Parts: sequence; C-alpha cells; structure tokens
Amino acid sequence: MSDTKDVFILAIESSCDETAASVVKNGREVLSNVISSQIALHTLYGGVVPEIASRKHIEKINQVIEEALKEAGVTLKDITAIAVTYGPGLVGALLVGVSAAKAISFATGIPLIGVHHIEGHISANFIENKELEPPFVCLVASGGHSHLVVVKGYGEYEIIGRTRDDAAGEAFDKVARAIGLGYPGGPKIDKLSKEGNPDAIHFPRAKVQENEYDFSFSGLKSAVLNYLNGCQMKGEPVCKADVAASFQKAVIEVLVEHSLHAVKEFGYDKFAIAGGVASNSSLRAAFEEACAENHVTFYHPSPIFCTDNAAMIGVAGYYEYLKGVRSGLDLNAVPNLKLGER
Repeated sequence: MSDTKDVFILAIESSCDETAASVVKNGREVLSNVISSQIALHTLYGGVVPEIASRKHIEKINQVIEEALKEAGVTLKDITAIAVTYGPGLVGALLVGVSAAKAISFATGIPLIGVHHIEGHISANFIENKELEPPFVCLVASGGHSHLVVVKGYGEYEIIGRTRDDAAGEAFDKVARAIGLGYPGGPKIDKLSKEGNPDAIHFPRAKVQENEYDFSFSGLKSAVLNYLNGCQMKGEPVCKADVAASFQKAVIEVLVEHSLHAVKEFGYDKFAIAGGVASNSSLRAAFEEACAENHVTFYHPSPIFCTDNAAMIGVAGYYEYLKGVRSGLDLNAVPNLKLGER
C-alpha cells in the first residue's frame, strides 16, 4: 500500500442483529463487506431479542473484523481510521461494536470516528453511484426509521419529514405477523404481494396536518388488523396475498407521494432511497416510474447495501474523516441519537 494518498477506513456496524465489518478505500470503493446475520435465530421469537443480539455480536465481532481485513488484502497497519456505528440502535448491540472499535484504536493509535447509523444508510448510495453528489433528497425507510432528508452536503442533513408512530419497516413486520407470515416481514410481504390484487382492499393513507412531509403508519396497521378481525368474526375467508398487496400499496403510495412532493418543493432533480425497506421491489419500481415521469434522477443502493452493513458506515466515516471529525476513547453508544447530532 505505497500510495499515501489512499484512505482506508475499517468500518464496524452492530446496531441491531447484523454483526458487520468492512474496509472502504477512498470513500467509494468497497474492498470487503462481511455480514454475519442473526435472522434465523430471531425468527424463532418473531422479532429481534436485544439480549440475544448483544451476545451474538460478542461471539462474532472479532471474527468478522479479521475476515474483512483479510478479504480486503490489508492489515491494521494500512488502516487510516476506524469508523463505528454509535447510534441509534439497540444499546447492548451498539456497545459491542463501539467497544471493539475503541479497543483497536487504543491498541494501535488509529483514529476513531463515531458514525450515525442513518447517515450510513444515506451514504450507501455513494457506493455504486460514483457520480452522485449532494445536494439531493433521500428517503430512509427501515425497521426503525422513516425519514425524509435533504442531503445538503456530505454529513450535512436537514430532516424535513419523519414518522409520527410506527416506522415503515415496523408496520411491515407487524402486518406480516398478523397474517401469519412471520419475521422478517418486509421480504415476505414483498414476495406474497406479487400473487395478490393491490386494489382488493382499500386501506387508509394517513396525512399529518402539521407537516405535509411526516408519515404515520399506525392507523394503516390498525386498519389491517381490524379487517382481519372482521373477517374472523364473520367467518369470511382471508386472502393473505390480497391483504399483503393492498397494505403494501398503501405504504408505497404514501412514501412516493411525500418524497416526490419534497423533491419538487425543494427544487432538486436528484432523489435517493436507503434503508431496509428500500430493497422492496415494488417500492423501487414505483419510484422508478414516479421519478421518470417527473424528470428526476433516481438513485438506490443494491439490496445488500440497503439492509444493515458496514460498508455504508465506512463511506460515511470517510467523509467525516475528511472533515476532521475524530472521536475520543470516551465514545459511547447513544441508542436514540438524532441525525445531525454529535
């Protein structure tokens, strides 16, 4: 690694149920992206169990970091900085990644950079879209977050809309559980929806009066549960595919409508999606169509970079590194960290 100009970021992500490590070169080139998923384990319980997640992270963290370095063909001597997710997320899970990053930083003297998890999701768009640069509007939709963000610059954000209750991914998980699909709900509803009629059942689309860009999915989730209970009480059969497709259509319409409205109002011609829900094939197709109609360039990461991964943390960490951001060894996990806070 003779070229001293190259910046190699070792990134660590452990905010929920994926233990991940990655090496990213110069902010856009992913040399390795190792993910140890716990989905099979949490499926037994119908959702993520924080205590189990934390224990699994402890078991896997060193192995995942070693594998990421090996796959990238580098050693710690080549690493310029260590980036780690320090919030938001499950506090026990975050602590494992933060502790590992601090230990390596302390032992080697390599600078440490705490990264915001949502900033990571937004930055995932830079990996495959080399030409994408701020400013643009980004929708972050995942199990824990539904944010509509104006990306003004690298690491510079303005949240213009957020969920008032359930996040989009959370609504997917709850509805999937109600119709007997199990966990994780998003991919299962996406798959089943292809067999159903999205216009079979009309579910509500919530509007939040105080802020036209905010989301609310709790009423929609309740409407689905009421529909299922009504069918049960009347002894009517339930077509799960129709419920899944109609529910998914209601979520997608709201996400697309709010996002495109923001793009037009703020005068941008670039729009991106990020987060686990961004890997939903129907959502991507709806945005492709809406953006094309409105002459807006649409960006999205590959599904592997939509779900939790360390490569996106490495990209975000690179831009923080260039800005001179450094974290001390007193860096702590902040489970409710707000975007834009440090």
